[in-house]
Amino acid sequence: MAGEHRDRVGVGAAAIVVLDGRVLLVQRRFHGAGSWSTPGGYLDPGESPEAAAVRETAEETGMRTVDPVVVAISNDVHPDGKHNVTFWVSASPAPDTVAGDARLVDPAETLSVGWFPLDALPDPIYLSFQNYLDGVTHTVAGRGAPPPWHRPNGGR
Repeated sequence: MAGEHRDRVGVGAAAIVVLDGRVLLVQRRFHGAGSWSTPGGYLDPGESPEAAAVRETAEETGMRTVDPVVVAISNDVHPDGKHNVTFWVSASPAPDTVAGDARLVDPAETLSVGWFPLDALPDPIYLSFQNYLDGVTHTVAGRGAPPPWHRPNGGR
């Protein structure tokens, strides 16, 4: 979410992509520089959160994803006054992809890309992703539900 919107609330989507017990993360270059989060960005006009998450994952990591489903929404107010509403979208890697397909696509936007064990995430974590991890979200299961790391069908 590279754009700076301090005069209004930004609406974005973040993709939760898990493969073999590891989650795909990007290290941010701009807002929250150096922190880690899932791939994501602002919705384009007329775009769904699911489509935005799939697009941003491909743009930032080169990974193709399928079966996107919104699993949570967070209201993220940053210490500098930036305010985002983030749709958290679970997506599976496309069937013919492997972890090695993830790569740094745009070094002007992202510092690094990597897969991390769910129980050993890197520091620091971007505020929006930390809110998701802490269950400071709204979900169909109610407020504060734990992160749904795996898709209902078990994922990959």
